[in-house]
Amino acid sequence: MSSGVSQLDRIERVWIDPDVAQHPLVRRIRITLPRVKIEVGKPAPLPADVSPTFLSRVKRQLFVTMGRGTRVKPCPGSRGRICCGYWVINAMLHCPMDCHYCVLQSYLSLPALTIDVNEEEIQQEIRYRLARREGHICRFGTGELGDSLVHDTLTGFSKRMVPFFAETKNGILELKTKTAAIENLEGLDPKGHTVVSWSLNPPEIIRRVEPGTASLSRRIAAAHRCQEMGYWIGFHLDPVIWFEGWEMAYQRVIERLAEVIDPKRVIWISLAGFRYTRAQKEMIRQRFRHTPLFAGEFFRDEDGKFRYLRRERITSYRKIIKWLREWSPDLFIYYCMENRRVWEETFSNPPRHTGELDERFHHHVERLLQRG
Repeated sequence: MSSGVSQLDRIERVWIDPDVAQHPLVRRIRITLPRVKIEVGKPAPLPADVSPTFLSRVKRQLFVTMGRGTRVKPCPGSRGRICCGYWVINAMLHCPMDCHYCVLQSYLSLPALTIDVNEEEIQQEIRYRLARREGHICRFGTGELGDSLVHDTLTGFSKRMVPFFAETKNGILELKTKTAAIENLEGLDPKGHTVVSWSLNPPEIIRRVEPGTASLSRRIAAAHRCQEMGYWIGFHLDPVIWFEGWEMAYQRVIERLAEVIDPKRVIWISLAGFRYTRAQKEMIRQRFRHTPLFAGEFFRDEDGKFRYLRRERITSYRKIIKWLREWSPDLFIYYCMENRRVWEETFSNPPRHTGELDERFHHHVERLLQRG
């Protein structure tokens, strides 16, 4: 399935770290991007103050390098939240798509979209983590610091990582995306160890605050195709954004899933309301003056992030969970970055802490793998 407008068409300049100048990916970039200026060297450091104009330029520049330090880390979560025990693979940093709410724009650390070529070391770190928890299902994902598939047609990362995870006993790879770039997943055998997941929002939100991403229709069609290819599918209603008519809009999203997606092949679904930091809001206001994101009422939570009022989040979550259960009562639904009070108000048997939620993931995924 074609991914639509290629994000590669937006790249205007590529820097190649001298340490990786002979890497096969670099040769592929030179062939794939013959009209793009490619320079061996490193981009200039970040300025003291990152302007909206500079950030927009960052999204059109690529830096290929060899990452330093640990590349596989526990998801940082958020203070006072129940988290899921997820591991983050830092193989890429930043994203060429331009979602208004993206948290990456408020803590830019490198002056270009960055790709780490050191896949062998990443795999070594994953093996180490899996060996330390032998017998426990460990979930890993590349979608924390960038979209998992947005540059996959260039890097071919998934073509190597899907077979790698397929041979593990207790590893699960999640490729989280807002694209329809699933070409490289064709012809691979995930053996139940790769999940392809999509962040979802109503079409009106995608049009207004997720520029550069695939439409809802294309995301759902790509998910259906991945199911046919033997992958587990995940969905993330994150962030849920309130606007006039939001209930009908989100209910329709779930109805559209029900029209084409087999719920027995949906491994998990997460929910999370829109949240932001003060610095994030400043950057959003500067870059997207007419964004509808801040139309609701927000308060500063204990972790320093601003969220919709708790009682209103609970009301909206109850509705969405009800619609999802009407689609399929057996769906594994969880929250990303929510506190225990919200869990208790919306689930009959909520996890008490992060470790317990991680255990529930283990037993859920283990049961599915045994079922095949």
